[in-house]
Amino acid sequence: MLELENVTVWRGDNKVFDGLSLRIETGEKIAVLGPNGAGKSTLLALISGDIHPVADQGSSRLFGEEYWSLYDLREHVGLVTPEQHGLFADDELTSDVVLTGLHGTYGITRGQTFTAAEKRRAWRAMKAAGVHELMWRDYGELSSGERRRFLLARALVHEPEMLIFDEPTTSLDLPGAWDLIEVVRALMRNGTGVMLVTHDVREIPPEIDRVVLMKKGRILADGRKRRVLTAEQLGACYGVEVRVSWKDGFCAVRPA
Repeated sequence: MLELENVTVWRGDNKVFDGLSLRIETGEKIAVLGPNGAGKSTLLALISGDIHPVADQGSSRLFGEEYWSLYDLREHVGLVTPEQHGLFADDELTSDVVLTGLHGTYGITRGQTFTAAEKRRAWRAMKAAGVHELMWRDYGELSSGERRRFLLARALVHEPEMLIFDEPTTSLDLPGAWDLIEVVRALMRNGTGVMLVTHDVREIPPEIDRVVLMKKGRILADGRKRRVLTAEQLGACYGVEVRVSWKDGFCAVRPA
């Protein structure tokens, strides 16, 4: 999916990446983990095309292409971020929220129509996200967890090759977070590739195979989950001494 080789990226006057290399395969189940300021948001902005690496320094490819458009991106990647929550009107029909993913808009525009085939795709996406029974509700009537799952359905509507989830449980209460993680787990078990970007190790479900640990624009560790999520490496990443334990495939961290 993504190939970065020795790339340098600036955001304003701040050099975020200096010679960063990373390769992510299509269909992988991978988590990118790190504290605030690690460079996770910059990595997402690089994938979405919002920013670009310094020209003639290294190389970057998405699905084998050096240059890509937002239209191409929608065909390959389903992106869910907390910022998308506030981009829809309260009176927007929830099924229409999902349909907008086909055209990359936020809200149904005047004259915008959808075919019966597109509506069936939207229904299948809502079914996969576990919200098809709420498809006639207004967006403003939903809980935060339900909204997040409709945004997930919106990302799934064009059947992307990879799902990218940024900080999945931010602002969700405990039941909403659990419900969302269970939906994502089911998608991974059914073969959907997922890239989970988070600062919270507790969000990483058992189905994730690989973890990339980042700090201040550098990759501290990259590999199998249990080899990366150790007390030593998490302590170095977050700057605190921790104890690590495992239960049912989930990693739990507490102060040492």
